[in-house]
Amino acid sequence: MLQDHIPSLKMSYDDSSSSSSSGSFDSSKEQIRLISYGDEPKFKCFCLSDLKKKVMSSFYKNCNQEGQWRYLVLGQACSHLGLMEDAMVLLQTGKRLTTDASRRESICWSDDSFSFAKFPVSGATLPITESETVSQLLSHIKLLLRRKAAAIAAHDAGLYSEAIRHFSKIVDGRRGAPQGFMAACYMHRASAYRSSGRIAEAIADCNRTLALDPSCISALRTRAALFETIRCLPDSLHDLEHLKLLYSSILRDRKLPGPIWKRHHVGYREIPGRLCSLATKIQELQKRVANGETGNVDYYALIGLKYGCSRSELERAHLLLTLRHKPDKSTSFIERCEFADEQDIDSVKDRAKMSALLLYRKIQRGYASLMATIKDDEAAEKQRNKAAAALQLMQQQVQINKQQQSRTETYSTAAMQRQVQKIQELQRSGPETLDSDVCNTASCSTNVTNATAFKGAFCRELAIAGNLLSQPAFNRPIPVKYEALSC
Repeated sequence: MLQDHIPSLKMSYDDSSSSSSSGSFDSSKEQIRLISYGDEPKFKCFCLSDLKKKVMSSFYKNCNQEGQWRYLVLGQACSHLGLMEDAMVLLQTGKRLTTDASRRESICWSDDSFSFAKFPVSGATLPITESETVSQLLSHIKLLLRRKAAAIAAHDAGLYSEAIRHFSKIVDGRRGAPQGFMAACYMHRASAYRSSGRIAEAIADCNRTLALDPSCISALRTRAALFETIRCLPDSLHDLEHLKLLYSSILRDRKLPGPIWKRHHVGYREIPGRLCSLATKIQELQKRVANGETGNVDYYALIGLKYGCSRSELERAHLLLTLRHKPDKSTSFIERCEFADEQDIDSVKDRAKMSALLLYRKIQRGYASLMATIKDDEAAEKQRNKAAAALQLMQQQVQINKQQQSRTETYSTAAMQRQVQKIQELQRSGPETLDSDVCNTASCSTNVTNATAFKGAFCRELAIAGNLLSQPAFNRPIPVKYEALSC
């Protein structure tokens, strides 16, 4: 019965003549697309004036018989289902009609009808009336729609962090939101995370969306693309197979899954073409998996780090991801959701826990792999540093040896020059002092000659001269060649 009174569905049925026969779920011409989102229109704002006209035309005839409470009840029902635009129009219309009726009634009252018994005593607690409840619900719906519109506008402008901030205010707010609306917000935030390069957060939001709505086509496509980005091909292939089964069921049943008011942002006529492209993609991934491209996962992209990161950067990123995606916290978002059917809570929790556990294990494997790579790089760097230090030490030792050799050569040359000068002085002093002094000089020259590292021809000749001078009864003059040698 509710689907006959939802303004957006009535407008779509009235404007589309072939919707019932062909099974098409395209948007009507009167819907105004204020904001485009990515490749597909994922958020549409309806013209409020047209919606109000439809509401007024459908309910105004029976307004006096059934009362204005009908708008309020239908508005609350649409809000409970996540149809925020329709709920806002219905609640505003019901509130306005209720106000007009109370105004007309107050005009008809006489002065005696205003008695003090109708007013509470000062200090007493006033009960919350139905109009106040409706006003609070209406203000909350307007706040959610404003934040959603601001987030999508920021995403279209390239301000991904701003879009993430607005969507986080919606999903993490104190007051909950309906299940369908929360699933759509998680899907939009996953797209913002993906555009900003935060793969793990985008996968986590896709997991939450699929936990709330298992038949969400956009969430399955986005998560499959994310897994393919980090080269996690088996998981991507699993999501594509699930999507293929969903498309096949749509073609078999000739309708999109879920109730008629559920918005899939995809047309029935688009399903066959998407199914053909999906089959081609699945075959391509199967070939890559058969070729062995299963272990080359890009954990840098999963954790959100650059190649060649340090150990401290890896530990910090791993700590943040671990605290954010703990399996124990995977069901905390369910507390802020308003479910249309309370029996779905257990199944939603099971799906959320399973997907969060798989993501957590991937993060841990990525951390272990990257830490092993960093340790290997650090060990190789230490070996290179040791080799460079050993080479530098060797060069320094060679330089020291060269310096010592040069000093030794300089010392031996100076010693030989002193010996030659002393021989010349002995020749001038005479043979009586030559005997003893030359012996001492010869012994000294022998020691110096033995200490030198290089013995040339000049050193050997000098040793011979010393031996001749050391002979006893030496009283003859030095031969001519030794005189020349001394000179």
